[in-house]
Amino acid sequence: MLRRMIIPALFGLVGTAMLVALGLWQLDRADQKAALIAELETRIFDAPVDLPQQLDPDQHRYLPVEVEGRFLPQHVFVLSAQKAAGPGFHLVQAFETAEGRRILVERGYLPESARAGLIIPSEDTTRLAGNLHWPRDINQHTPDYDAGRNLLFGRDVAEMASLLDTEEVHLVLRAAQPSDPAITPVPVYDVTIPDPHLGYAVQWFLMAVAWVGMTVFFLWRIRTQRD
Repeated sequence: MLRRMIIPALFGLVGTAMLVALGLWQLDRADQKAALIAELETRIFDAPVDLPQQLDPDQHRYLPVEVEGRFLPQHVFVLSAQKAAGPGFHLVQAFETAEGRRILVERGYLPESARAGLIIPSEDTTRLAGNLHWPRDINQHTPDYDAGRNLLFGRDVAEMASLLDTEEVHLVLRAAQPSDPAITPVPVYDVTIPDPHLGYAVQWFLMAVAWVGMTVFFLWRIRTQRD
């Protein structure tokens, strides 16, 4: 009987060890992600720097920068809502820096009632401070761009850059000089990065428990059949 139980027992031990190892690996990944999020959240409020010439979304995400230049007429509205103000839009506008680069600037929240009276800024020099961001709020269910209303239903930097003829560089405004009282900046305050690793770890550990249970049950069946 013991000989018949050796292989199932070894199979159960090896399977359990593998599942536990996968769970521990996911816990380690969760710790790494937490450290990354903490680092990025600290970066958000660092002193702003000049816009780097070469940008990498992974390296420069949430980097605080200052730019000087002028707003361009090209803009697009992104459907949004604020708890206190109700439905409205985020205004994303093309901006030409003093060095001649064209980037996206998310200027902030505009109530629906103020959209019709929006005045596009003149070509006066404006100084902006904010954080670089590469949001992608869309999925397969997000409606397409509504050209008639110049309206997007979610932010996607590649699509917005194509619409406004800019680099794929997105600055979320924190402050502008001069500012526009009709638009409320919605600066970056925290990091929004998915962190599924803890959930994955729980799944692997539950599978390990189930594997142990099945192994014990199988060994019990072998023993009872022998008896």
